[in-house]
Amino acid sequence: MATNRGIVVVSGGSAANNLVDVFSAVRESKNCPLSYIIPISDNGGSSSELIRIFGGPGIGDVRSRLVRLIPDSPEHPERSAIKALFNHRLPAEAGIATNEWQSIVDGTSGLWTAITPAKKELIRSFFNVLNLEILKRARPPSSTFDFTSASVGNLFLTAARLFSGSFESAIYLLGSICGVPSDLVRVIPAINSNFSHHISASLADGTVIVGQNSISHPSEATAFDHNSRSRRPSLLLADGDDADYTDSEMSDPTTYEEDHLPGSLATLRNKNIKFSKTENEDLSSRITRIWYINPYGQEIRPPANPRVLEAINDSQAIIYSIGSLYTSIIPAIILRGVGKSIVSSPARHKILILNGSLDRETGPPSAPFSASDFVEAIVSAGEESRGRGPIIHSQDQSQTPATTSVQENVRNYRALPYTNYVTHILHLDGPGTPHVDRERLTRMGIETLRLYGRKIMAKYGDEDTVIGMQYDPNALVQAIEVVLGKKGDAMVRGGLGSALGRRNTLDPARRDRSDMQ
Repeated sequence: MATNRGIVVVSGGSAANNLVDVFSAVRESKNCPLSYIIPISDNGGSSSELIRIFGGPGIGDVRSRLVRLIPDSPEHPERSAIKALFNHRLPAEAGIATNEWQSIVDGTSGLWTAITPAKKELIRSFFNVLNLEILKRARPPSSTFDFTSASVGNLFLTAARLFSGSFESAIYLLGSICGVPSDLVRVIPAINSNFSHHISASLADGTVIVGQNSISHPSEATAFDHNSRSRRPSLLLADGDDADYTDSEMSDPTTYEEDHLPGSLATLRNKNIKFSKTENEDLSSRITRIWYINPYGQEIRPPANPRVLEAINDSQAIIYSIGSLYTSIIPAIILRGVGKSIVSSPARHKILILNGSLDRETGPPSAPFSASDFVEAIVSAGEESRGRGPIIHSQDQSQTPATTSVQENVRNYRALPYTNYVTHILHLDGPGTPHVDRERLTRMGIETLRLYGRKIMAKYGDEDTVIGMQYDPNALVQAIEVVLGKKGDAMVRGGLGSALGRRNTLDPARRDRSDMQ
């Protein structure tokens, strides 16, 4: 039974899933609850089709975290079978995907092997609920549900939400079926809502991008998309002009009044958005701000899920995990109430685990983000959550709102309360990693710890190229424990284990522990 204040981890997406075992080890050592705060703004992949037909939040990251948390247990083959079922994606060919879905619904699929009859029938009952809802909304031939590449777990979570009328209840049900110990580990959506919540981004050159998928990884052209420009950057142009819509979007006779407001942006209801995480165009300039929009594209300031605030207000540590800065971390921080809770939280340690490589969101290559840029983005988002922004960086004074003077913004920028949001940075050092300016971070009051990691290789032509670094799990667990104080003093005084260090022991009086390699 957990007895201490909890640990809060902020970040959704597959990158943070890779550190689940790390956070579980830290939770066990601290004997405390662990809360994952997951954004719900994802509108790409399997989630895009569910949003198009049913509305509702982007559930992919919530589902993937819950399934990742299924305890590994060789003596319980049912757990492995359930993990395989909810992780399964239907084929990319339309007819084959539909047939496979029907075999899952009617219980003849091989995926049911090793799942007990009682649990199988419970899961199937929700698949049947979804099947009925799909049939009710079908308007052939133009508007039918596209099962290609659909995540079975996403389909279940949507069915449970539709049946119960509650997103939180659906999460509880999936977690219970997966065997996630909810008294110790909680997966909390950043917003508790049955409606879609989309984000927009502004770039330093004035471009505005609408929708998380277009911000993070613009979709590839598909058979359903005859005008790929409708999903590229500048969906909502900086001067307020409407984006171009495809003929199919303009002629679609189905409006889904129950799930989408009439007149809402069609670009936020695209059909089965396909995307590539590896082949993306560089942004024309840096992202400067993220905000939420309503279905018409207008800016809104939604409140955070009260459970998010409860977790932060009862935490001993807040960790910003690896993941996409502007689509996995910032969307949770800018919500109303989050900034205030982080600043007033009893958590003494607020740790940023820096990404091992730069991505589309932290570019372009001509102006890559450094560690201090990551910190400033988090702090600016937190201050905006508190109604104190947006804070305009000094290099972005051309974008200063008319209601705020350049001098005031520069003054606010210089006075940002960095350590209210980030006290420590854990990072790797190698090709492709963000630059860490330790002197600047020290002036900001932030300690840095450099960890041992492994190179990430990719093949370009006939050559293998290093594109980034990957954390060693043991080193990361020990580093977090150093920051939180468990085993840390002894390790610092007596020398670091092989997972953490390959150099000298550290001076315990030294404040900057940046030589932890």
